[in-house]
Amino acid sequence: MSRDSGYEFIATINEAHKIDLVIERRTRKVCVRKILDVYSPEIYRFLQMHPVTGIPAILHLEEENGRLTVIEEYIQGTTLRELIDSSSLTPERILAFFINLCEILQPLHSNGQPLVHRDIKPTNIMITHYDKVMLLDFNAARYYSNGPGRESDTVLLGTQGYAAPEQYGFGESSPKTDIYSLGIVLKEAAASLREPTRIFDPIIEKCTRIDPHHRYDSVEELKSALMRLTEPGTDVRTAGSFTGRARLRFLPPGFRSLTPWKMIIAACGYILLVYLCLTSSIQGKSGAALWTERVIMLFVFLGSIFAGFDYLGIRGNFLFGRHRNLLLRIAGGAVLIVLYIFIMMVILSFIETVFFPG
Repeated sequence: MSRDSGYEFIATINEAHKIDLVIERRTRKVCVRKILDVYSPEIYRFLQMHPVTGIPAILHLEEENGRLTVIEEYIQGTTLRELIDSSSLTPERILAFFINLCEILQPLHSNGQPLVHRDIKPTNIMITHYDKVMLLDFNAARYYSNGPGRESDTVLLGTQGYAAPEQYGFGESSPKTDIYSLGIVLKEAAASLREPTRIFDPIIEKCTRIDPHHRYDSVEELKSALMRLTEPGTDVRTAGSFTGRARLRFLPPGFRSLTPWKMIIAACGYILLVYLCLTSSIQGKSGAALWTERVIMLFVFLGSIFAGFDYLGIRGNFLFGRHRNLLLRIAGGAVLIVLYIFIMMVILSFIETVFFPG
């Protein structure tokens, strides 16, 4: 089977690294195609079979003549490199991004045989329009063996300036190798702030220690250190809470993009929905019982809308939420909505039985 089978070429993204934009002929879905000369097929097969939220879904793999063709999900957004270069970051956004990165790495590092990225850098971190973080490019990734005979890496992969000392032959790459790279990227992001802060310095210092044994033991421990900076009373800049674009992801569907016409339509829709639900007449119901059913009805509709528009990425945590098949993802979303409606009906039935018997 040719690497072009089933896909049409659209444009070249990076000619030197053999990365193209393609479209699947059957679904007309835009994807990214990468041709790899240096790779680990086991890593990409694992990612294909075990999708992780925050990593582009692997749609197709094909190995031929010493090369691996990877078709993966196309992610739209801005690289962290661009945000750093434009000095458009804030301490709050940096915190949110690095907490998210820890959450992405956690299932990889806690796998039976830990998977180490080994090339974490600003150009491999994509920020979507809703400030979701995506970790890209697993070309240098490898499994951590921690076994005899593997006291150092045999092949140097990674990027100078972000690679940990052990990647230069001083030891074997481990999950702490990624923690080192996160510390370097955090240092660079913090240095780009228009209003300097030293609040990240202790975390950066611990992440980037030469001896891996002196770094954080895991990304869970690193995440806990970052989370402590979000606690009320902690002065990240001038306040202890998130501000600016970091809050956009919490806005309801229709408002997250801050597009005026979308917000107008969404606002009208929400107002109409609230009006219809809270003024509806239900046969045989009056007083508190009527208002209970009206409020439950409102929550049913609002919850279904939020689930349908994947509010806060909720669908990715449920059945088929990250599956590469579009129909299965839609089916998973439908199951989530039905389950939510069922739960709300059970709650309503319980309230009516206890508080409004007969």
